[in-house]
Amino acid sequence: MIKDPHATAAALLPLVGGPANVTSVAHCMTRLRLGLADRSRVDDEALRAVPGVLGVVEDGASYQVVLGPGVVGRVTAAFEALLAAGGTGTADDRADGDGRNDDGEDGGKSAGADDASVAPAVTPAVTPAADTAADTTDALARRGAELKARQKARNATPLKTVLRRVADIFVPLIPALIGCGIVAGIAGLLTNLRWLPGLTPALTALSSAFMALIAVFVGHNTAKEFGGTPVLGGAVAAVVVYPGVAKVTAFGTALAPGQGGVLGALAAAVLGTYVEKWCRARLPGTLDVLLTPTLTVLVSGLLTLYVLMYAAGEVATAIGTAADWLLTTTGALAGLILGGLFLPLVMLGLHQALIPIHTTLIEQQGHTVLLPILAMAGAGQVGAAAAVYVRLRHDTSLRTTIRSALPAGLLGVGEPLIYGVSLPLGRPFLTACVGGAAGGAFVGLFAMLGTEVGATAIGPSGWALFPLLAGGGGWAVTAGVYGGGLLTGYAVGFLATYFFGLPDGAGRPVCDPEKHEPRPADRPGPRPASPR
Repeated sequence: MIKDPHATAAALLPLVGGPANVTSVAHCMTRLRLGLADRSRVDDEALRAVPGVLGVVEDGASYQVVLGPGVVGRVTAAFEALLAAGGTGTADDRADGDGRNDDGEDGGKSAGADDASVAPAVTPAVTPAADTAADTTDALARRGAELKARQKARNATPLKTVLRRVADIFVPLIPALIGCGIVAGIAGLLTNLRWLPGLTPALTALSSAFMALIAVFVGHNTAKEFGGTPVLGGAVAAVVVYPGVAKVTAFGTALAPGQGGVLGALAAAVLGTYVEKWCRARLPGTLDVLLTPTLTVLVSGLLTLYVLMYAAGEVATAIGTAADWLLTTTGALAGLILGGLFLPLVMLGLHQALIPIHTTLIEQQGHTVLLPILAMAGAGQVGAAAAVYVRLRHDTSLRTTIRSALPAGLLGVGEPLIYGVSLPLGRPFLTACVGGAAGGAFVGLFAMLGTEVGATAIGPSGWALFPLLAGGGGWAVTAGVYGGGLLTGYAVGFLATYFFGLPDGAGRPVCDPEKHEPRPADRPGPRPASPR
């Protein structure tokens, strides 16, 4: 756990190449996302060894340091403050005689730290078993890094670029979605219990206001991401939620406020950005100030009203209808597929395409029925990691990694377990997917039976999703189904990994347990003669 975000930021900055190497700074729910001028200047091993760092991920567009929910925002603020100050660290960092120079060349590593470590490293005992365990974990971490590098090369495609941009538009909205979702859950609970009737309307207004205007925020972020003026993007997207659009008719049908939702706002802001760029490239400076904003709002606004809102509304309606049909008709099978494939989707970065789908469902129905099923992938991952921990009893370094990463995994932060444990080992990643599929099938089965489980916001997963659950059967029933899915994912992920996820003989000691000596077959020199 990070106690001093300023110290963590000061430790991270020199390890990513210093202030001159950082071109952009942002963060999502769990990761500090950095744009880097020169990737080769990053010290990956030292970054992983920094206390509080849960792992590192590279998606081609940004370098991401996994810090965990709640912590990442404070560290990001401290990191940005350091950049603004030119990278000056704390007094302790600058003090002479501490064994570290101003560049932090030896300040990022701890004795005995391994590549996959997600907690302060502990110096292991110098024994053959400990050396072998450390070598094993180092090899796993190197294999994980090689797999990520190959994955990055395979996925440097236009589709990945589009998905990254979609994520950059919607990820900044997640904190507001979480806050409003929890408030909505409290309001619903009070309404069902008939408590505080004078307060529930106020809570409902607080939780609904953001969703009523989310199109404006999506337009703002979209214009910013595509290089336009953010406020113009918000202005164009605002027409989607303006009540007066009810007087406008498109394709013979009167429009409804909010029709098209976030999809319409996204399309409107993208169009507005291209109109703005076209105008700025052709109008002289004296006219640019007046005509560019006017033409941007006028042209893109009219096209939004008469084309995009209607088209996006049809798409959004189709998404809601498809999600309902999928779960009520093929719930168990759909849950099996979605829960089993979500971890590979995360690896490929394709899960980012689900963000606008989740947001559209929340707009339409008040919750997304897909997120609780997809969260089962994390349950399978936790079960698989627990099985590795039990089987590999003599790999102390890997067990330390699992112990440190497991609490975060229970709360839905799965990157440390994925990149530090299951993916480098290979088969445990597949058995984790089996666990996720089982948990997804469990939740999907109950959806077929009429007990739908949804989430009022996106972002949290695992145990952290309980406060955001919603469903037709009441919170207690919904939480029971979701909890049953988690337990199913844990159990199946554990059993599949324990019996099928590790090679035969995995976990055997490298020495005779009674004498603490190498087994005869492992000792140097000639092997003992076999009996005749």
